Amino acid sequence: MKITAFLRCSLLAFAAVACVAPGHVLQHLPSAVNTHLLPPLEPVVATDALSNADSTSHDDRLRLFQNEIYRNVAEPTSMTSLGSALLQVPEVEVKRTGRVLQVVQLLTMLTPSLVGLPLETYQTTLTARVQIRDLQGKVLGEYEGHGQARVRVAMYYGYSQGSAPGLSDALALRMALAQIRQQLDTAATRLRPLLVAAGPVVTTGGHPASPVSAAGLH
Repeated sequence: MKITAFLRCSLLAFAAVACVAPGHVLQHLPSAVNTHLLPPLEPVVATDALSNADSTSHDDRLRLFQNEIYRNVAEPTSMTSLGSALLQVPEVEVKRTGRVLQVVQLLTMLTPSLVGLPLETYQTTLTARVQIRDLQGKVLGEYEGHGQARVRVAMYYGYSQGSAPGLSDALALRMALAQIRQQLDTAATRLRPLLVAAGPVVTTGGHPASPVSAAGLH
């Protein structure tokens, strides 16, 4: 009995090592720069429906959102921004399929996994909203996108049970942000003068720029 338990633990450990690492998926953001960029913005991520133990972490969501804003939506920023972009995920649904197969996996010493069959699948469906706010916190526009992703827990070509839930959430969020990106490209002509009129705010040290200098930003 002890030998069987030891073998099962060993196989589970091997399976975790043999899975694909999710890091490159989270770090890689497709470059799709908008034609009409917004002025520099400070990305902010709210505590929302994704804030639970199994979801992608707040830091990962912030990093993903920062990459989206800095690379594709707004002009590069060094010390000052002309407003903020607030990300919210008010609705999320996560489904797990194939959990019955786990019983078979344990009874057969994970043989199905060793030959490449998936252990289970995580599917995330979510709604994301991005608010563009000026320096006074006034909401200038709100934009919504929907995302869906499926991530398999499997050896060789899938992901581990520890990383699959967060990765599924992150991929669904990335899809939703891509939809919002297109809306911001269309809205940039209206949003830009409203953001510039309020003037900049210091985000990483230094002193705030004057309204006169802010008016020269285009």
